Amino acid sequence: MQTLQKWALFSLLILGIWGCHCDDEVADPMHGRYTGMFTVTYGSGSQSGEVILNLYAGRYTCFGNSNRIPAGGRGTYTLDEHTITFFDENVWTADFDWNLILNGEYEYTFDGQKLTLWADKNDVGHYRYELEK
Repeated sequence: MQTLQKWALFSLLILGIWGCHCDDEVADPMHGRYTGMFTVTYGSGSQSGEVILNLYAGRYTCFGNSNRIPAGGRGTYTLDEHTITFFDENVWTADFDWNLILNGEYEYTFDGQKLTLWADKNDVGHYRYELEK
């Protein structure tokens, strides 16, 4: 009898975990791991670097590069119909363009696989992420 109870409890646990995962997908259709390219365009030219972005349940982690193209970021985000706003929680040094941090409001397009984010920030440059799941 104890074996039957253990299997029933185990089954309920698995169903609960699976159910929570599905609820997260519905609540945040963009959740997932994205890889791609980041490009910043200044008046003097452009620079690009590879980037990884994880979006899950209202939180994000962006892995940048040692040259800070991009710098990365980590925190929370909110979605609107045409914009996504990132709220970075890191502490940064003051020796680079902070617009290279994934932070603030970006316009976006998303087709279920490809996610493109872009923003013109502080009359400094154009910041663009071209990503794919």
